[in-house]
Amino acid sequence: MNHAEPNRTSGSSKKILRERLSLAALLIGTGVLYLWNLSINGWANSFYSAAIQAGSESWKAWFFGSSDLANSITVDKPPASLWIPGISARIFGVNSWSILVPEALMGVASVALLYLITRKYFGHRAGILAGAVLALTPVAALMFRFDNPEALLILLMIAAVWSLMKAVDDGRWRWLILTGVFVGFGFLTKQLQVTLIVPALSVTYLAFGPGGWPRRLGQLFAALGAMIVSAGWWILAVELWPASSRPYIGGSQNNSILELTLGYNGLGRLNGDETGAVVPGRGHGMGALEGMGGPGGGPGGGRGGAWGETGWLRMFEPAQGGQIAWLIPAGLVLAMVALVLIGKARRTDPRRAYLSVWGLWLLVTMGVFSFMAGIFHQYYTAALAPAVAAVVAAGGAVCWSHRDRLWVRLALGVSVAITAIWGFVLLDRTPDLVPWLRYAVLIVGLLAAVAMVFARIRGVAAAALSGAVIAGLAGPVAYTIDTVTAEKSGSIITAGPAVAGGFGPGGRGGPGMPGGGFMEFGPGGPGQGFPGGGPGMPGARGGDGPGGLLRGSRPTQAVVDKLVADADDYTWVAAAVGSQSASGYQLETGHSVMPIGGFNGSDPSPTLAEFQKLVAAREIHYFIAGGGPGAGAPGMAGGSSQPSSQISAWVQDNFTAVTVDGTTMYDLTQPAS
Repeated sequence: MNHAEPNRTSGSSKKILRERLSLAALLIGTGVLYLWNLSINGWANSFYSAAIQAGSESWKAWFFGSSDLANSITVDKPPASLWIPGISARIFGVNSWSILVPEALMGVASVALLYLITRKYFGHRAGILAGAVLALTPVAALMFRFDNPEALLILLMIAAVWSLMKAVDDGRWRWLILTGVFVGFGFLTKQLQVTLIVPALSVTYLAFGPGGWPRRLGQLFAALGAMIVSAGWWILAVELWPASSRPYIGGSQNNSILELTLGYNGLGRLNGDETGAVVPGRGHGMGALEGMGGPGGGPGGGRGGAWGETGWLRMFEPAQGGQIAWLIPAGLVLAMVALVLIGKARRTDPRRAYLSVWGLWLLVTMGVFSFMAGIFHQYYTAALAPAVAAVVAAGGAVCWSHRDRLWVRLALGVSVAITAIWGFVLLDRTPDLVPWLRYAVLIVGLLAAVAMVFARIRGVAAAALSGAVIAGLAGPVAYTIDTVTAEKSGSIITAGPAVAGGFGPGGRGGPGMPGGGFMEFGPGGPGQGFPGGGPGMPGARGGDGPGGLLRGSRPTQAVVDKLVADADDYTWVAAAVGSQSASGYQLETGHSVMPIGGFNGSDPSPTLAEFQKLVAAREIHYFIAGGGPGAGAPGMAGGSSQPSSQISAWVQDNFTAVTVDGTTMYDLTQPAS
């Protein structure tokens, strides 16, 4: 009898069981991490939560992505990221969980899909590592627990790579067409940002796809056509829909989705010319902040100013480093070594294609983020997380399989040492976060780096690998735990603790701003020097009040009671300048609140004449003062020429103010005598 076959079968079964258990642990652990304490974020970004609420009650608002239930204006993005949570809120009611749980599940799906792609070409352990790195990247964990568009965008971009790699495997047209569909819906999620991965997809397939180059080129054009169709149907519907019967396109100055695409959300992000944006030193934004470091005015000659300096090292600066950069150096080193090791493999080797698509994704996106002179927030870097995870796992797997070569072991040691030293630097920027951790990361990492040189020895190899993983992931884990245990709300949020010398919420020493950075925009944050938080500025009331440019309003129960009284007699129970200010009142009352001027308060929606007509028709009950820039402050939103400022001034001149729990309100049905 042959006893070897049963033993092999038994061993194979045990291996399959171990793989399934470890995959289950990864996915369940990711789910628990993203769902843990989720309600602490409340409405998260109330700008999007209010739109989700509107979509849960009005299919028209759901289709267009309207900010308010009465469809006066849309959010400043296409609506795809609002569709799934909008359906969830329609089924389960409007609450923090119904809005945020779909985002967390998209995170789990992203981790699972990245595991599947990586496992196919580099094995189960590499897939687990890729999924774990993505799950534990601080900014990714932040965005998968938030209602910004990033969660769906990341999932769709990973799906685009999945279908492209399927095309590399068998060359079928359907996979290229599906790739275009995923990119197209990514466009409907966050417009031109998704196109940052198009060069990676195109170059990889053209270089490494099967078949002759004419066929590959034709397939890429088919993918382009699929992308245009899958994004263009909605754009065409908006363009053909009569403007009088659809909401105003938020973020545009001419009620045009094409203008929004190419301007505020397009080239404006690259060159800093975002018409209608609130940018220091620009005529469209807050004149009160002139000279405080606008675009092009950053220290040292770097461009970016109010949004941080641009340059090659932008992703490694205090503002972004702890969000995303922990493993970028190691990933680049490992990917380059892996490409050398793959060497003279056939042109269509999927391992090379894998490293190409993810490596180009990382380099192109990182390059654009590093040099864009327009609006840039730290959470944008979540788009880098899948690429970082992929190149670390795949590059590491290839190098590990060739550790019998001394130069490869040296390269592994160098990558681990760089990771340990860089992790120490990042943790040293937040010394109060587990004070001893930076020293442990440095010591364990350097010891693992030395052990890598002797990784041909089985026991040493295991110790080296364990030490490398611990040194590489300890810092991100600490940041991620800090993220899931703290409230994250408002429009500008960051993962982990405040960073000395950083830019943005909690940052100190940022360029050109009092106290550095933008400080806290969230409820109760100090917010010095910027609307929505600073002393004497609109919406500077801490925990309650009208909100501001970058945080939602938090009305008291007395204010809510006043607004909901006779609410059914009006189309809008109130109007407020800026979508953030309006959002909190709408979410708490469950009735439509008009966001005058859209997100920044600078969109010409409605005009003064249109607003006066609505008031005369008794469509709007109250006007709530404060909130966004331009709410009664002519110098704050492009001066008296802005419709929001004109409306504020007209209301103040013609109606009597009453104060309810510190909130100033005007009854638009009762003109002043």
